[in-house]
Amino acid sequence: MKADTHPNYHFITVKMTDGSEYLTKSTWGKEGDTMALDIDPLAHPAWTGGSAKLMDTGGRVSKFKNKYAGLGF
Repeated sequence: MKADTHPNYHFITVKMTDGSEYLTKSTWGKEGDTMALDIDPLAHPAWTGGSAKLMDTGGRVSKFKNKYAGLGF
């Protein structure tokens, strides 16, 4: 096998929307980085049967609504 063809596989921390964290291995980021999720299985309506509501943390929904307010969206 050729050297240096595979990405670095290391430990990162994943922070869920409810604040809980867990340690996993990934090729994302650097060793020890924290990946903060905007949507995860605990908060997405597709996985919760529609009981959870999406939070507009980045303002994207508000920006869309303001931009297209007169078009009936």
